[in-house]
Amino acid sequence: MRQFHAFLKKEWIQQLRTGKCTLLVILFCLFGIMSPAMAKLTPWMLELMSDQLAESGIRLHEMTVTAMTSWTQFYKNIPLMLIIFLILFSGIVANEYQKGTLIHLLTKGLGRWQILMAKLFIMAVFWSVGYWISFGITYGYTAYFWDNRTVQHVGFAAFCFYLFGLWLISALLLACSCCSSASGVMLFTGAFFLIFYLLGLLPKLTEYVPAYLMQANALLAGTVEVSAYFSAAAVSICFVILQIGTAILLFSKRTDICLGGLS
Repeated sequence: MRQFHAFLKKEWIQQLRTGKCTLLVILFCLFGIMSPAMAKLTPWMLELMSDQLAESGIRLHEMTVTAMTSWTQFYKNIPLMLIIFLILFSGIVANEYQKGTLIHLLTKGLGRWQILMAKLFIMAVFWSVGYWISFGITYGYTAYFWDNRTVQHVGFAAFCFYLFGLWLISALLLACSCCSSASGVMLFTGAFFLIFYLLGLLPKLTEYVPAYLMQANALLAGTVEVSAYFSAAAVSICFVILQIGTAILLFSKRTDICLGGLS
């Protein structure tokens, strides 16, 4: 475990040196502020545009902004943050191949699973801390301007999208075990998501695919029961475990081939 801790420390320092940590903190905070800010400013912006729209024959009715408006904006914005997050970490393993450090680590006796688990741990920590910071900022500003008590199941809805993010991160790890470039990793991850998204269009499978967790904001209006997302959450957790295990197996076989080519 000493080697694992040493490699984990090396990964952490590397992320700090590249500025990725600072960038993610800024972005997550920005996305957290953006949701209530846009909800608060929308009536004002529409009022400024009302005269121009009236000349075009478009009449605007008075808009009522509530906590629901802020949270709806949050769930529109956060998928973009997740995409940015995945792009930033798409080269987390590919960089080791390109720099030639991966073979060096393996010849030093570091286990294959330790390399992947350290990188997964870093990504999971960044996603967890960043996501809940963003959620906390939105929650705080929404409570200040409006009243979060008018919105139902705020915490569980947030957990559903958080779990969806972990599922995609594990899919990214699986892609890293198969692809040697960041672009290949993103294409693999995008195709992986698309397959499950299309499966979710089948009525019998809708509530069982991880992509269904993206629709958890429907809980906020109270039109859907919390139990409707239990199956998708359970399947997502199972897939996270399966994808991590598969990634380790594929990565081990791939690195064995690389080492075999050197001998």
